Amino acid sequence: MGHRPVSAERPAAPARFVATHTLLTLDTRHPYAAKSLIDAQDMHRTVMSGFRGWVEDGNRDARAQMGILSTWTLDLRAARLLLVVQSQVPGDWSRIPRAALAAAPETLTLDRTFGAGDTVGFRTVVNPVRSRPSGPGASGTSEKTRGVRVAHTRPDYVKSWFARRLQPPGEPPVAPDGLARLGADADPGRLGVRMLPRVSSPAPHKGLRIARAEITGTLTVTDPGTFVGALTRGIGHGRAYGCGLVLVR
Repeated sequence: MGHRPVSAERPAAPARFVATHTLLTLDTRHPYAAKSLIDAQDMHRTVMSGFRGWVEDGNRDARAQMGILSTWTLDLRAARLLLVVQSQVPGDWSRIPRAALAAAPETLTLDRTFGAGDTVGFRTVVNPVRSRPSGPGASGTSEKTRGVRVAHTRPDYVKSWFARRLQPPGEPPVAPDGLARLGADADPGRLGVRMLPRVSSPAPHKGLRIARAEITGTLTVTDPGTFVGALTRGIGHGRAYGCGLVLVR
C-alpha cells in the first residue's frame, strides 16, 4: 500500500481580531484639548481617563492589561484633534468636558478574521528608535546591557526600522536577534514614510521626548496569529504615548 505524501508545512490557521475603536473629536481651542497637545503625559491621561475601574489604581501595567493603544491627527485649519483609541474593554468618556468635544464619541466594535495571504492597507505612527551602548567602554558592552535609545530621524532609516519587523512567508515570528515580527510582509520600496513632530512633556517629565514617524502602505498577512497579536499589542516603543497602533482597512 502506498503512502500519501505529507506536506512539510501546513498553512497557518486564520486568526480572529476583536477590539473596540473609539473616535474622539476634540476642539483644540478648549484648554482640555490644548493641554493634551502640549503635554504627551496629559494626552496619555486623556486616553486612560476612559478606563477607570477596570484595574486597581496605580497599576503600572494597566494600559497593557486593557489592550489600550491610541493614535491622533491634528487638523489645524478646523481646530480639531482626532483621537483614535483601541481597547479590549469598553471605555467611558463622560469625564471629558462636554465643551471640549466637537462631536459625540463614536464607538465601533471590530471583529475580523485574517488568513494567510490576505492583503490589507495600513497606517501606523511609530517611535523608531535603536539602542546604542552607553557608558565607559561602551563598544565592549555586553549585548544584555540596555543602551541609550536613539531616534531615527531620516525616512530611509525609519523604513529600514519597519522592514526589520516584516515577516516573509516561512520565517518565524521572532527574528534571530530577538526582535518580534509583524506576522505580515510588504515591499519596503512601496512604503510611505512621513516624519512627524516630536512630542514631549514638561516637568516633572522633562526627559520625555518621543520621536514619531507615520508609515503607510500595504501588508500581506503571512502568520495570522502573530499579525493579530501585533494589532492587539502594537509595535515598537512609545505605546503609552500614541505610537505603535496599526490601523488596517
